Amino acid sequence: MKEISATDAARGFSALLDAVEHGETFVVTRGGKGVARIEPTIGVTGAAVKALLRRHRIDPAWSDELRDLRSGTPTQDRTWRD
Repeated sequence: MKEISATDAARGFSALLDAVEHGETFVVTRGGKGVARIEPTIGVTGAAVKALLRRHRIDPAWSDELRDLRSGTPTQDRTWRD
């Protein structure tokens, strides 16, 4: 994994994206410390997601657990600020 400063990343963003598109991963640094990672995305199709979901059995207790979690979480009534 290569490191690149935020300044260099900004100056050469198009070239950076070209390198990422070809499989490279970069850690973007600011002040010598890593602040972000830029890496290729994983291409996933709807068919792949459906196939993944079909490989796993439905957990009948999941809806009960979700209901219990929701009942224990207080509703927050907040006003919107304009």
